[in-house]
Amino acid sequence: MRAALQDRYGTPEVVRVGDLPDPVPAADQILIEVKAASLNGSDRENLSGRPFYSRVGGLRRPRDPVPGSDVAGVVAAVGNAVSEYAPGDEVFGELAGYRGGLAELVATSPKLLARKPPGLSFTEAAAIPQAGSIAYRSTRGVRPGDRVLVNGAGGAGGAFVVGLAKHLGADVTAVDRADKADYLAGLGADDTVDFATEDWSDHRDRYDLIVDLVAHRSPYRVHRALRKGGSYLLLGGHTRILLATLTAGPAIRAATGKQVKVQVVPQSREDLEAVTALVTEGAVAPVIDRIYPLEETPEAYARLAAGDNQGKIVIKLP
Repeated sequence: MRAALQDRYGTPEVVRVGDLPDPVPAADQILIEVKAASLNGSDRENLSGRPFYSRVGGLRRPRDPVPGSDVAGVVAAVGNAVSEYAPGDEVFGELAGYRGGLAELVATSPKLLARKPPGLSFTEAAAIPQAGSIAYRSTRGVRPGDRVLVNGAGGAGGAFVVGLAKHLGADVTAVDRADKADYLAGLGADDTVDFATEDWSDHRDRYDLIVDLVAHRSPYRVHRALRKGGSYLLLGGHTRILLATLTAGPAIRAATGKQVKVQVVPQSREDLEAVTALVTEGAVAPVIDRIYPLEETPEAYARLAAGDNQGKIVIKLP
């Protein structure tokens, strides 16, 4: 089978496309013929090996040379212990371990997968799992009239957060590069901030919820932008900021009544099905930036690494 391969951490140049033996599913696995796979912020981190927590799948090099976690495709075969799916079923979801998806075939446990709704294309379905689940978890509890800020709104996962917050009735401020302002306004953002010219953490006592997808500010700084009782959720960023947030969060809450924490988003079929139901109902939509063929995966990673994408980059397989 053809697959994207990454045998070391580094820049997009370390990604190539080559051949691997076809995988054989274990008794409790299914074999998926992958039709589409999408890239996430975690794929950018797993490419570079930074922040350090992205090396959980191998300190010196990735143990699984095939990157990619979000897939949609058709069941090609099932192990003899699997009764939930059968060959021909259309499925989508995240892969355990966040790797293995950028290949023509992948053998995986069916526990994290869901049936693809017939109204969604494989490209659309592949764009949902990780980004949709992050948005679903981080916007739970948002009420009409809440003021929500999304930092990193123009990337792979931000569109879902902005879309769900708007669906829930929030006033949304989207933070990213200046050249993405029109795109962010098109998503429904009520206000946009260019991070290069304005520091949103100086917006004192303004937001009920801050969703930070690219954290690099001290927790002692970001909490000042929250209203009393507000929440700051860190979902990606520098390791030192993650550790500082874990350490400082309880003290900040005790002193200010504001919640500052790292938001954990476990891989979950239930969350995937819940956010996909919102997609099929028209409440929110996956936003596709560009579609690349498998052979152009290095170019797709270059766009992701540069931060040029506006929404999800999808790899379409033959």
